[in-house]
Amino acid sequence: MADWKSRLVVKYVENIDGATDHVITPIDSFTPSFALNAEVLHSIEQTHIGVVYSPQNISFSMTVKAVGPAAAELTRLALTGTRFEISVQESGDGTHWSFTKVVLTDCIITAANPTNASPTGAPTATFSGFSLAGSAEAAGKNSIVP
Repeated sequence: MADWKSRLVVKYVENIDGATDHVITPIDSFTPSFALNAEVLHSIEQTHIGVVYSPQNISFSMTVKAVGPAAAELTRLALTGTRFEISVQESGDGTHWSFTKVVLTDCIITAANPTNASPTGAPTATFSGFSLAGSAEAAGKNSIVP
């Protein structure tokens, strides 16, 4: 039997003074994409003489059921351009996870795609966007900050 110790959530602050934190959950699926671009540098005399790094890019896609408040809240964040963070919210000791902490900060939604309602199954909404920063803390190891 599964013993889940954490969940994926979207967190954002409603007021500028940071007085009201909001949590959006559940998230049905989450697909991050990390583009850590590096291009090998060649010359006429020699190959592989160096490397040119391009800026890192963190993008994501997440899907929620469109029958609860999560889809409406994420749509509002998209329409208002509100920045938020996506994090793993841990409960208990969390010893069964590879990461004790994963946070994508300053996230912006760039596209929203709801599905059609049908007689079977709940409709879903998929939100895509990017993150300006991210960090992860591996279990038993140091923090990883891309």
